[in-house]
Amino acid sequence: MRFGKWRLRAAQLALSPTWLTVIVVYLGTMAWTVALSFTNSRLLPSWDWAGFAQYQRLFDTSKWNLALQNLVIFGVLYVFGCLVLGFLLAAALDRRVRFESAFRTLFLYPYAMSFVVTGLIWQWLMNPTLGIQPTFQGMGWENFRFDWVTNRTMAIYAVVLAGIWQGSGLVMVLALAGMRGIDAEQWRAARIDGIPVWRVYLSIILPQLGPAMAAAATLLSMGVIKTYDLVIALTKGGPGSSTEVPAKFIMDNMFQRQNLGLATAAAVVLLLSVVLVVAPFRYAAYITAKRRAGQL
Repeated sequence: MRFGKWRLRAAQLALSPTWLTVIVVYLGTMAWTVALSFTNSRLLPSWDWAGFAQYQRLFDTSKWNLALQNLVIFGVLYVFGCLVLGFLLAAALDRRVRFESAFRTLFLYPYAMSFVVTGLIWQWLMNPTLGIQPTFQGMGWENFRFDWVTNRTMAIYAVVLAGIWQGSGLVMVLALAGMRGIDAEQWRAARIDGIPVWRVYLSIILPQLGPAMAAAATLLSMGVIKTYDLVIALTKGGPGSSTEVPAKFIMDNMFQRQNLGLATAAAVVLLLSVVLVVAPFRYAAYITAKRRAGQL
């Protein structure tokens, strides 16, 4: 009994640096950011309290409201597009096609790239003088247009397209792993009943991939919130401010406009957005685990 207590205290002592790091680095900096958001800090932190003035000013700023609007557009289309395309790719590979390993590597390869590289690749592809547009126009399709990076209306969708190209590989891997774990007897029964393949994937396979798709959606959603380098590499926030996102707004105000109070207020709003996005998924996972354990 005494030996067991000693082992427990030794384990707690070994974990103490980790707990100290979590408390000081993560929670400490979070509390510091929240505190600064209620001050009039400019270039350097100050303790000139301003109440909710920075938050009021933040939501009176048209650029911030545009950034939130772009975040919603990008987030919804990016996550939904990655889930759909990733599932379709996984279903295609699940049919035991030839050169499956080569195709799997090919589809997953974009996910191994950084957002900076992805942005530069798609900036070149959508460049109206160098990319796909002049290539097709040179082949005779003179009215062909694919200049989304220079089009105010389509620029945010250019960011979405580049993001889906990179993120769908992650969904494909998770969905394919889930498909390979499904009992083959279900496929045999579906063939005997004459159910089409597409209906099997839609009505039988997809509902069983709930945990894998939920995990993929959570990872993609967290990537949406911190989208910065993809926008910088692809459009630099333009044309004008058409692809402004919250992360870029924060960085600009923190390092270029020397407005620390406004930047930290935006960071706090972004943190609350993360909680609102992730909390439903975590709650659903908690409820599912409870039901499987028979506690609900």
